[in-house]
Amino acid sequence: MTERYSRQQLFQPVGNKGQQQIRSKHVLVVGAGALGSASAEALVRAGIGKLTLVDRDYVEWSNLQRQQLYTEQDAQNKLPKAVAAKNRLRQINTEVKIEALVMDAQPANLESIVQTADVIIDATDNFDIRFILNDLSHKYEVPWIYGSCVGSYGATYTVIPNVTPCLHCILKKVPVGGATCETAGIISPAVQIVAAYQITEALKILVEDVEALRHTFLTFDVWNNQQAEFKTGKMKSDKCSSCGSTQTYPYLAYENQLKTEVLCGRETVQIRPSQRHLYNFDELEKRLKKQGKVDRNPYLLSCQLPEQRFVIFQDGRVFIHGTNDIQFARSLYYRLLG
Repeated sequence: MTERYSRQQLFQPVGNKGQQQIRSKHVLVVGAGALGSASAEALVRAGIGKLTLVDRDYVEWSNLQRQQLYTEQDAQNKLPKAVAAKNRLRQINTEVKIEALVMDAQPANLESIVQTADVIIDATDNFDIRFILNDLSHKYEVPWIYGSCVGSYGATYTVIPNVTPCLHCILKKVPVGGATCETAGIISPAVQIVAAYQITEALKILVEDVEALRHTFLTFDVWNNQQAEFKTGKMKSDKCSSCGSTQTYPYLAYENQLKTEVLCGRETVQIRPSQRHLYNFDELEKRLKKQGKVDRNPYLLSCQLPEQRFVIFQDGRVFIHGTNDIQFARSLYYRLLG
């Protein structure tokens, strides 16, 4: 028994065999914000063999209150969250293979990763990506663990392909609207509780203790001392296009066009080119200096305009902070980069 994992191995459901299983497995964490930070750290400390982190954003000051892997220096440098997380996680456990991917969580980007994963952890902030994960989970028969939190509220649910109802069965369609961390705030204990449930379920899957899995959809409000669970077994639908008898995976459909979206709960529009585009940051910096103050690091370049902030990532994605107007954002994008 190695000293590093001795206390975990003394826990009978894990033991020596379970620790070896954990060491041989690969977990994909989609999102490196609050839930992603907590889950990634727990997995790395538990001795997972490989961890893949996918995130499209960078560290900002408002993240530091609850996103435990990041520092003030990360926020000052505007480091991509996946990169900053990897830097910190490597200091925690050098034995774990960590892959950090600064990119959008889209089917084309995730498909090859999901095929090699043993578990998918949902640490995202929107249901569009969750429904993509749900379809990928069933296409490649990889379990995934849903998690969400806002204010003092949290929810989590474990999806096992061919066994449990999927998220599509339960919610029927992508929810529209609802409270976000930007509108309702969030306290870190809500994050930690959701992450604790997610990681516990992940460990059960990794050590193959499927009998111990919780087959309920769990919600709680930690501030108001409320908790509820409901059984989902009867919600499984044979007609579900994601997990039923005729699976078409509707949320994996891809439209080869410029993708524009307002980021969840933020006054920010993301524009994603239809094809990956690598910018020459030296040339771009010269051009954008005529428009405003420019800052850059190896992963992104930021230009502060009079009323908006324009952030360009190496993969061609652009964040336009300071507006929710998609048409305006597109016109600004073409004016500066077209």
